[in-house]
Amino acid sequence: MDVNEQGAPLNTNRSARGGKPAKSGYVASSTLWISAAILLLSVTNPVSFSLASAAQAEPKASTPPSSTLRLSLDEALALFLRQNLDLITVRFGIDSAKAQQITAGLFPNPVLSVATLGSFAKEQFGVPSNLSRSGQVYTQVQQLFEMAGKRGYRIESSAFGTKSTEANFEDAIRQLGFTVKDTYYRVQLAQRRLALAEENRDRFARILEVNTIRFKKGYIAEVDLIRIRLQVVDFQSQVIQAVQEANAARADLRVLLRLSPAVKLELTTELEYHRVDPDIAVLRLVAIDTRPDIRVKRLVQSQRMADLKLAKAYRYPDVTAGGGYAVQGPTGPDNQQQFGLSLGVPVPLFNRNQGGIAQAEVGVQVAEAEFQKTLNQVENQVDLAYRNLLQSRQLVEAYQAGVLDDARSVFTIVERAYERGGATILDLLDAARTSRLIQQNYIETLFNYQRNVFLLESAVGREITS
Repeated sequence: MDVNEQGAPLNTNRSARGGKPAKSGYVASSTLWISAAILLLSVTNPVSFSLASAAQAEPKASTPPSSTLRLSLDEALALFLRQNLDLITVRFGIDSAKAQQITAGLFPNPVLSVATLGSFAKEQFGVPSNLSRSGQVYTQVQQLFEMAGKRGYRIESSAFGTKSTEANFEDAIRQLGFTVKDTYYRVQLAQRRLALAEENRDRFARILEVNTIRFKKGYIAEVDLIRIRLQVVDFQSQVIQAVQEANAARADLRVLLRLSPAVKLELTTELEYHRVDPDIAVLRLVAIDTRPDIRVKRLVQSQRMADLKLAKAYRYPDVTAGGGYAVQGPTGPDNQQQFGLSLGVPVPLFNRNQGGIAQAEVGVQVAEAEFQKTLNQVENQVDLAYRNLLQSRQLVEAYQAGVLDDARSVFTIVERAYERGGATILDLLDAARTSRLIQQNYIETLFNYQRNVFLLESAVGREITS
């Protein structure tokens, strides 16, 4: 490891510097700085330090060995479709809508009623009265018949509701699928940042090692060595920040994929540039035809129209028909073996569902407004995502045209010139910052380009291949 190569010389130089009484004050300060740098280096290179190794060994003793899961982007999406809890929750909504559709098609249950009738006279024809001699039991069955097609309109409305819920499930896949892709590449972005920060840290750690020796020999000034140490600490802080960002992104990805924290994720799809050149006119048409949320609004419109037809059907009363049979004693109170028929119809003098019709008409208007709003949002989302994609693509290609290589080359040239005495420490630090900034900006630009591709795919509602 680089740290091992750097650690021993740093400790040797510190001991040599401690033997010079004339520089004892500076030596103590220098020792403190180098020790701090070594301690910071050990945070991300624990293998080289026994203390960090012991710290790593402690949690392993108390927890079972964790498994490693290798995932490409397509494999992560497939796992997301199987295990994501948000999708499972939305899928339950489809089952609920189908249950409502079953309820909408059911007929009203018949009503069974039993009534009794008896005489209160104390005596009839010289015989005492009782229920068995002069009583009557009347059994009747009634059935409600819905008129004006109410049941059909309910079935139609619930069918549109089920289709709307299914389209809403597809829209959840669209939105959460973008989140999975974005989180996947956020992990890769953090890994690229980490690799860049470690490269810069290790490079300046070697420069610090060499210049510590040069300072002891009097070749460089104290302020130059301090500047180098500060730069090493700065790069080390970037390493720690990149590690934390990678851990946070991995945790988010585990939540989306419903994985345990004990599972170590190893992502195999790299953050690379693949040129995409779509046709904006085609994208607009495809988005209007395929976006699930637009289909949701269309289906809601149809459902509200069915609700309006159902509300108007309620102006017409339903009919309740019934039939019964009466059983009575030998002495009355009426003729034997009587049959009865009944027919009941509410008279719509006052309530003709005026309020329900007005409310249903408002629902139709709201659904139309919501549809137009969603349509406008989709058109603007597609246009914005397309423009952002073009700009980020142009920026990535500008970096790849030579700017990235130039930044690395300048740093290498200045570093060699500094070693030969042809450049100052300020020139070296400026070249290092410029190289780091250009490379980091390129990584950010590459991530933003890939993210804009995913945003355009999400805005259109399907994958973009060209």
